[in-house]
Amino acid sequence: MDKVFLRKGRERSVERRHPWIFSGAVERVEGVPSIGSTVAVCAFNGAVLGYGCWSPQSQIRVRMLSYSPDAVPSGEYVKSLVSAAIERRASADGVSPLAVANRGVRLVHGESDGLPGVVADSYDGWCVVQFASAGAERFRNEVVSALMEAGAKGVFNRSDVDSRKREGLSEEGTVGVLAGAEPLDFIEIHEGAIRYLVDVRNGHKTGFYLDQREARAQVGAYAAGREVLNCFSYTGGFGLACAAGGAKSVVNLDLSKTALQLAERNFDLLFGGGVPRCPVGFCCADVFKQLRLYRDQGRQFDLIVLDPPKFADTKAQLIRAARGYKDINLLAMKLLRPGGILATFSCSGAMTAEFFDTVCREAACDAKRDMQIVARTRQASDHPTALSFPEGEYLKGLVLKAVK
Repeated sequence: MDKVFLRKGRERSVERRHPWIFSGAVERVEGVPSIGSTVAVCAFNGAVLGYGCWSPQSQIRVRMLSYSPDAVPSGEYVKSLVSAAIERRASADGVSPLAVANRGVRLVHGESDGLPGVVADSYDGWCVVQFASAGAERFRNEVVSALMEAGAKGVFNRSDVDSRKREGLSEEGTVGVLAGAEPLDFIEIHEGAIRYLVDVRNGHKTGFYLDQREARAQVGAYAAGREVLNCFSYTGGFGLACAAGGAKSVVNLDLSKTALQLAERNFDLLFGGGVPRCPVGFCCADVFKQLRLYRDQGRQFDLIVLDPPKFADTKAQLIRAARGYKDINLLAMKLLRPGGILATFSCSGAMTAEFFDTVCREAACDAKRDMQIVARTRQASDHPTALSFPEGEYLKGLVLKAVK
């Protein structure tokens, strides 16, 4: 097996079970490892620390799979990691998440489940996967096999992600059926009284934002009697939760006409299922421009949701991204009535919770609004964060109240 030797002192991160080894930590390579192949990771003195997958074109040169010289990753080893991740998401009485009708759940969450670059979401038993790193692609067949053995109806590939370019991976064949049954055009999942139609072929990420499940419920609890503006609404998520929570009205704002059309269908399902109907609007526009228009019109709301896409992939992009976050929060704060609620989120992993607080604080100062933090949110519990991998804590949110 090819070996990767670390520079003096760089073994500490591996000993602390951090899964990433950056190019600057590599002293030398013994052999000629191919892209995605398993390599032995060695300290400067030659002691084997564990094993990982080689990514020669990425800044993250090795992603760890095991932290023991005796645990050499094999196909069966990878399958066991997938099985263990699914078992951790079973109910208290042992029912597999794949066996629960109309459930949307993350089954495998990358590094935090010991499988760097691998994402697997289940929508009513259809698994949608992403293989975002060279090692993940190398073990693709084993991951698919483990999901089918666990009871998946089928496995659909949505590896059309930008990170594959940085890994030197092909963009061909990244979308399509890998095993089992072809997924429905729209798969129905439930969150309490809310029913969502999910388009796994064309939707964002694997089709839906499962990581905001608990935040949706949390924000919906503030909605009773309020006029709600749901920005970056996608297929309705937070707006549906607010309508189910008794909102006076909901406006869904998004740049995608296709997403808003599906949102409209989701609201029809909600009201058709017995939730009292409220006025609902759908506005297809750039969020920044529309918020400025509302400001100029003197329009106000009682609850505003800001759930934008990722503004920063890397730390190098963070300063520019911070300006975007500040501007959009400032605009939203100016549209809030006294006592209004702003639920604001960042899914940029490069932005820490502390920095996000600072950005929102500066926005409030410039907007001349007194805001209180009444709650914090994070990604849903099926998107865990390994203590050894703080980078996995990518999603953060604040629920803010306008004092005046």
